[in-house]
Amino acid sequence: MSYPFDATFRTVLSARCRAFPRITQDGAGLKPAAVAIALTAAEDGSGETAFLLTRRAAGLRAHPGQWALPGGRCDPGESLEQAALRELEEELGLSPPLGSILGVLDDYPTRSGYLVSPVVIWLDDAIGLAPNPDEVASAHHIRLDHIGRADAVTFEAIPQSDRPVIRLHLGAQGGDEHIHAPTAALVYQLRELAAGRVTRVAHLEQPVFAWR
Repeated sequence: MSYPFDATFRTVLSARCRAFPRITQDGAGLKPAAVAIALTAAEDGSGETAFLLTRRAAGLRAHPGQWALPGGRCDPGESLEQAALRELEEELGLSPPLGSILGVLDDYPTRSGYLVSPVVIWLDDAIGLAPNPDEVASAHHIRLDHIGRADAVTFEAIPQSDRPVIRLHLGAQGGDEHIHAPTAALVYQLRELAAGRVTRVAHLEQPVFAWR
């Protein structure tokens, strides 16, 4: 399936985000956080839609070197949308207007004590992309059509949990790399919504190495 980065796809995805029956979690004892699923044009000249994915800086205390969406903990009094936009600017130097937000998907409670809410953002361009080296080692454009393939997602069983672990293969731009929950779960839900499906992901497990 193709997802052209154009006004037609933006209109379709925006409508699906507005109609999305978002599920919120209680969040008792969890720290609220927001991540940006920032959609923009693929870098390869294909005209396809891609989302921005980062490699966390090696010097970070938590999850160094791992794949991640731009995001972090919400400041006091800050909305999810405001937090996602702030983190996008702090990590990647991008400052889209509030009107670029298409919607918010389901909350995802993490094993490390966060309640993560994904905010879907449409970037008309990412010309100002400038990764902050203190937080981001590199930034990557991952095409939606690549992760939309049937073989891009697998689910695995582990002895430590009765919940399935999701593994999302990144495709051409990510080479043979793959990501796990929470990032993979959030991206998977966006992938499904782009294809016109509502799929829940809060039950998808993280790998044991991320349980901290």
